[in-house]
Amino acid sequence: MELGLFSFGDYSPALFGDEKISPAQRLINLLEEIVLADQVGLDFFGLGEHHRPDFIVSAPTMVLAAAAAKTSRIRLSTAVTVLSSEDPVRVFQQFATLDQLSGGRAEIMAGRGSFIESFPLFGYDLDDYEELFTEKLDLLLALQRQGEHVTWSGSGKFRAPLTGQSIQPRPVQDPLPISIAVGGSPDSAARAGSLGLPLAIAIIGGQPARFRPFVDYYREAGAQAGQPESALKVTINQHGFLADDAQKAADIVYPSWQLMVDTLGRERGWPPQRRAHYEAGRGPDGHLVVGSPQQAIDKILAEWEIFHMDRFALQFTIGGSRHADALRSIELMGTVVAPAVRKALGA
Repeated sequence: MELGLFSFGDYSPALFGDEKISPAQRLINLLEEIVLADQVGLDFFGLGEHHRPDFIVSAPTMVLAAAAAKTSRIRLSTAVTVLSSEDPVRVFQQFATLDQLSGGRAEIMAGRGSFIESFPLFGYDLDDYEELFTEKLDLLLALQRQGEHVTWSGSGKFRAPLTGQSIQPRPVQDPLPISIAVGGSPDSAARAGSLGLPLAIAIIGGQPARFRPFVDYYREAGAQAGQPESALKVTINQHGFLADDAQKAADIVYPSWQLMVDTLGRERGWPPQRRAHYEAGRGPDGHLVVGSPQQAIDKILAEWEIFHMDRFALQFTIGGSRHADALRSIELMGTVVAPAVRKALGA
């Protein structure tokens, strides 16, 4: 099983009064975090695309390209590309360029996203939410699978067809890896399986075990569509943070976690979240991997028994954290957690 990290480039400058940083410094810090993840032997780093002030990364391929020049082995991906409001041709070209720059380490993780800011920003109607993703995924897969010259005709509602145009540059990897990220939709999981695409599941609340049916739907749909088992790969994404001891990790993360969930809660009508909710999430059956390295090892291995996933990725900056704490979390993930998990699984 591969182990890695992802980040939304969380940016909460008001959270830590003695460490107010500029957006530019936050991006520099983020690059240092990716470089350290590469150095300590982690397999994957993903960046989320957002268009709001509390997340600094609106153009993840730009940051990933900068990271490609500073790293040597770690795989670089979005987590996710909001495909519904993107042009799939430009997405493919950007990632083919990243693949060239990184020597074949680029991946696209496509999804609808959990926020809606990109739709009005780029001139799309939320009423077309489902149609946009379906059609743009179809085009992205045509770009992946047809080679240099692509012929494609969609509904005519969202973009013009392609009639054999040359798509440049070409990626190093053939095919360029594309996976589908889902939150709470069984139909989306089944569709990924039927298409033979890797599946990424974001577990952001509740007990991880309740997501087992999504993986079952995915694998069953893939088998029914005749997809090879080797194509049906599963990634589990979860919020988490590591420190040298469990209490320290819990205390580091709680202020930023509360700020994040209450900010989103006001937007979405959720009730306020307090320490008891947070501690429940940190428990053995909870969705948060916040604690000591041993607690993380135990939780990841317990979830492997549930999902038999191919990759586990930790979203390690929950609402924002001090840079030094983030670097220590990455170091522990790479030097303690990952080797122990690999050894336990015989990797």
